Amino acid sequence: MRVKCVLCDQIETIDDESPLAKRLRNRPIHTYMCHKCHDRISEKTKRRLSTGKFRFYRGHRAGDDW
Repeated sequence: MRVKCVLCDQIETIDDESPLAKRLRNRPIHTYMCHKCHDRISEKTKRRLSTGKFRFYRGHRAGDDW
């Protein structure tokens, strides 16, 4: 399956039977991001978190009592 990165428009090929390919086929809201862009964004996010001036809001998970 040919996929295109949403940030850098690089076209890559992934295996048709992979879970990622299935997710992209069945749910059009999911987008593909290449490894280079993913690593770059995660590195910059970690750098911003370490400054202390950046708040990282995560969704509130309710605790499971079981």
